[in-house]
Amino acid sequence: MTSHIIDADIKVKWPEGQSAYSPASAEELMLIAVDLLVKDLGHVAAKSFVEQVFERYSHTTADAQAAY
Repeated sequence: MTSHIIDADIKVKWPEGQSAYSPASAEELMLIAVDLLVKDLGHVAAKSFVEQVFERYSHTTADAQAAY
């Protein structure tokens, strides 16, 4: 597992208002990103986009996946 620090201050302005996020981990950042994709594109398009990201790593071997 890679050890890293995320220092992000994300501000999003919507017609209904605004949101602010400060993720501290890759998991939190991913949840925020997926939430924003769903709000912006809808759940079907967001799912398709996320599947494209997973496809990029589909060649990873089982040994490499076990390391994560």
